[in-house]
Amino acid sequence: MEIARLLAALLASLAVSLAQAAPFTPKSDNDVVERLPSGATDPSVRRVDSLRKQLAARPDDVALRMEIARRYFDLAMAQGDPRYVGYAQAAIIPLAKTEANSAQYWLVKGMIEQYSHDFPGALQSLEKASQLDPKAPDPIAWQAAIHMVQARYPEALSECTRLVPLAHPLYAQGCTAYVEAATGHLAPAYEILSKELANAGDAAPGLVLWIETRLGEMAIRLQKFDEAQAHFDRALRLGLTDQFLLGAYSDFLLLRNRPAEVTKLLADWERSDVLLLRLALAGKAAKDPRAADWASQLRDRFAAAALRGDRLHEQEAARFELDVEGHPDKALDYASRNYTAQKEARDAEILLRAALAANQPKAAQPALDWLRTNHYEDPALARIADELAAKGATR
Repeated sequence: MEIARLLAALLASLAVSLAQAAPFTPKSDNDVVERLPSGATDPSVRRVDSLRKQLAARPDDVALRMEIARRYFDLAMAQGDPRYVGYAQAAIIPLAKTEANSAQYWLVKGMIEQYSHDFPGALQSLEKASQLDPKAPDPIAWQAAIHMVQARYPEALSECTRLVPLAHPLYAQGCTAYVEAATGHLAPAYEILSKELANAGDAAPGLVLWIETRLGEMAIRLQKFDEAQAHFDRALRLGLTDQFLLGAYSDFLLLRNRPAEVTKLLADWERSDVLLLRLALAGKAAKDPRAADWASQLRDRFAAAALRGDRLHEQEAARFELDVEGHPDKALDYASRNYTAQKEARDAEILLRAALAANQPKAAQPALDWLRTNHYEDPALARIADELAAKGATR
């Protein structure tokens, strides 16, 4: 993946890439778990299928294995199907003993580890990759993303600074602005990043998509809804498959009471748990006859995850229990456990809302402390925090 697409997939956290189901790892490269849809039309899928056929004839080709792993991981990030991560993991397993001095191996390993919420392991692998190839921006950017997920903002900002001499200026500026917008500098971060994008010239489409999407989210928090719409429109016109963009725009449409547009936008996206949740929310709001089926699919997926002991998509499960099922106590349980691992804005929001709905204001204290300590700016979260304070939580 080009550098720009890596940052797009990476810093998109995070309510998407780190919230998927646990990847299944085939025992060999020849295992066929399922024929995924879109293979006949998606050139990315066709390309990786072609590479796998080549690998069957050249199983010792390290470069080919690495390319397959990266391409599968890219597909997982773009389409939201965690099985692609399992395929990526299967591709690099044979390299563990032979590629200990390969920066690329440690990078891919770290990417897979962060996907599975093994953040300490991921940081170790990514740092190893960075030591082996000090001029590579990718491991640094991934470390910044993990620090952001865990609300370690000074560490994230330090990694963004390391990117400055190594990558496109917009790449490093986008990383920095993302941190600044989360730590009390929302308006200047938005203005600076907007100007940087306008002056970026020939920035890669993947990087532009990520910047426009993040600017759209910042504009929402600034109550600049027309500007948010414009950012999302420009991102969509790039024509790239990106489930983070689709999820963020769907949330915007739901916020603006436009659920019918969500069901149209996400047609054929039921495979992604993240986007299926948005379909269920939109279907319920629009009284769409398909809403019950979307909710049933999610119910089954979350139940299966619980049986496996899979805790990787608790944020989405909490939102489902609160906003679709109407079970605030169950939502609070999911949200509280999720917040022990992930502390991004969406994680805080669902914890705050679930605690308020369950009338357990004290349970929201970790998210309230995060809001206060980091000066996170969002009028919607501030209103919920005030309501919780009125019920006894410490604001």
